[in-house]
Amino acid sequence: MTMLSRALQKDIPVNDDILEAFISDNDTDTHTGNHTSKQDKNYTYRSVFISDTHLGTKAARVDLLLDFLKTIHCEQLYLVGDIIDGWQIKRSWYWDTTHNDVIRRILKMAKHGVKIVYVPGNHDEGLRGFEGHDLAGVSLAHEVIYESADGKRYWVLHGDQFDGVVKYARWLAHIGDRAYGLLLRLNTSLNGIRRLLGYDYWSLSAYLKHKVKNAVEYIGKFEEAVAYEAKRRGVDGVICGHIHHAECRDFDGVKYMNDGDWVESCTALVEHSNGKFEILHWADEIAARHENQNPLSTKRQKIRKPKKRKKEASTPPIPIAAE
Repeated sequence: MTMLSRALQKDIPVNDDILEAFISDNDTDTHTGNHTSKQDKNYTYRSVFISDTHLGTKAARVDLLLDFLKTIHCEQLYLVGDIIDGWQIKRSWYWDTTHNDVIRRILKMAKHGVKIVYVPGNHDEGLRGFEGHDLAGVSLAHEVIYESADGKRYWVLHGDQFDGVVKYARWLAHIGDRAYGLLLRLNTSLNGIRRLLGYDYWSLSAYLKHKVKNAVEYIGKFEEAVAYEAKRRGVDGVICGHIHHAECRDFDGVKYMNDGDWVESCTALVEHSNGKFEILHWADEIAARHENQNPLSTKRQKIRKPKKRKKEASTPPIPIAAE
């Protein structure tokens, strides 16, 4: 526990809730979602990559994340940075029971033989410097070279090293983080209203990000920079997070893959037993599950159109001659 306490003191205030979540061996969860045995689809993978869960914030979709972790089966789980949001926790503490349940679920997976590797990001940078240590069955690493089932090599890192704002203007990064937090709170309120109206999850922040020209250009430049460095290192591809934009694409023979996030898109990157990679959009998976379980439900129906009035008998309109 000495290593964990030191890490938390560097970046995250020490609190009994987080410490209890890391050291507790209690498998009891408060989650009441569907269990794997009730699923028709097989969610078994060789490896799973998730990042940017931002635990410790109200914007984190811990309900969807916990459902995901309870549903999937995998041999390896990679936590690719920004799992705990130390920046936000230092400003305003937020940690509820479901956050504990997510940590406990991850530790339970490690206890049952899943290889779990944690690559810290910029928001949980307090854990950087402890590479090579083991945290309750979770291995800490600065970066990893991952070998897929088909023998290809992928460079795994968080990705903030390629963000000029984070690297050279941290004060601006913190200001941007506050603005982003306001947008996510608006996103949470909007989805609360959507749930009341019977609609599924939809990300306003992700929609605006893809519509703003500068944001689109930033994402493109980030992807190109990371892929170029991967090619320079002689690997077949790269797996990262940081920009909250799930993607799988090729750059001059290098496969760039981003696993997305769990505050906007709620996505994960998974590798099948044959070496094929896929991005899972978990909000869509849950929506499809609900449709299969309740085919007659009106959750995803659009607003009904007003009924047409019956035509009443009337004299036909008198045509007006053009002047």
